[in-house]
Amino acid sequence: MAQVKLEIGGRSFMVTCQDGEEEHLGKLGAMVDAKAGEAGDPAGLTESRMLLFTSLLLADELHGTKSAQSNSPAPQAAIPPASNATKTNDAEDERMLLALEKLADRAEAFANSLEQTSKNP
Repeated sequence: MAQVKLEIGGRSFMVTCQDGEEEHLGKLGAMVDAKAGEAGDPAGLTESRMLLFTSLLLADELHGTKSAQSNSPAPQAAIPPASNATKTNDAEDERMLLALEKLADRAEAFANSLEQTSKNP
């Protein structure tokens, strides 16, 4: 198992991942960090709140992407790919969306556990 240090909202997190997934996890962490910047001033938020708002922003973006895909007038399968690169990009996008959804769920669960810990010292 590999460990990756992620910088999100000005805070450092050590995350364990499968060997070979470090670069992918780093990219996901950068995406989360960008969303954390949209969540507001990290100095004014507790860690759990920052992660919660970031998760909600990511979930909202994911929901919008899924809604746009389901509302598209032509089914995805009916549009022939221009090249193998398009297929690869589509598959990569789908993997990223699934990974972001899992990450958002984990961050929300983490935020909830932090809030429970702070309520029950």
